[in-house]
Amino acid sequence: MARGLGLRGLVPSCVQIAPPAFEKNNSFYLFSNKNYTDTMVKRKGLPEWGEFILVTVERITPYAAWCRLEEYPEIEGMIHVSEVSGKWVHDIRDFVKIKKQYVTKVIKIDYQKNTVNLSLKRVYKEDEKEKMNLFRKEQRAEKILELAAKELGKNLNQAYEEVGFLIQEKFGELYVAIEELKKSTESFEKKGIPNNWTEALADILEKNFQEKEFVLKADLDIKSFAGDGLNSIKKILADFQKSIDCNVKYISAPIYRVEMKTKDPKAGEKKLREGLEVVLKQIEKFDGEGSYKLIK
Repeated sequence: MARGLGLRGLVPSCVQIAPPAFEKNNSFYLFSNKNYTDTMVKRKGLPEWGEFILVTVERITPYAAWCRLEEYPEIEGMIHVSEVSGKWVHDIRDFVKIKKQYVTKVIKIDYQKNTVNLSLKRVYKEDEKEKMNLFRKEQRAEKILELAAKELGKNLNQAYEEVGFLIQEKFGELYVAIEELKKSTESFEKKGIPNNWTEALADILEKNFQEKEFVLKADLDIKSFAGDGLNSIKKILADFQKSIDCNVKYISAPIYRVEMKTKDPKAGEKKLREGLEVVLKQIEKFDGEGSYKLIK
């Protein structure tokens, strides 16, 4: 029996699209816009075979559900009753609802009629999750495109026609292009993106981009039995602070709290651990011992 979505992977599930929360969050380009609820990413042409796409069911017949493709507004999609679920379907309306959104898979393309056949039962939970994550990234990137368009006195449709579709063609996805632009404008220049749009997009990022800063913490237990052990500890900790740019606070003998700020928690943790290991080796040279524990 084919595996689909929902109960035991057999019943399709509709998806809920949260509006883009363009506020401080993680490390993307987030803006404060409480009333923004309807960002729909647009693409040119037809989807590819095997592509996962977001659809809204518009009408239902006994043998099929007809859908609007959210990313391909000019294309109509059809989910045949045999592609709705891996279990027996007595009434298609028990599995799909009008106005509900679903992640579907393209299984056939009619280039003459500009229609595509879709499947729900061939979409796994992992596929749905990955598609929705990608779609939300594209929503945020599209919002940046819209803000840049406003700076140039244009609307979102004009932005797509002038540069949005070109960016998708050159980079594959809007959000990928925005990530590249965050680093530098060089990739946009090499791929022939118009200068006025490159400057407008870069300006939006400069004004609104926020990277989340993480604080890594560790408790360091360190002691020395040498006559000048205290001075040795002070010197070791002073060198440690300079080497990894962290802050060390005395808690109570023999515990010290270490705090380090980073924008990359994975790389930061590695750097912190390496620095702490150096401290432990150093204290052994002064008839001492120590240990540490990262605080999650």
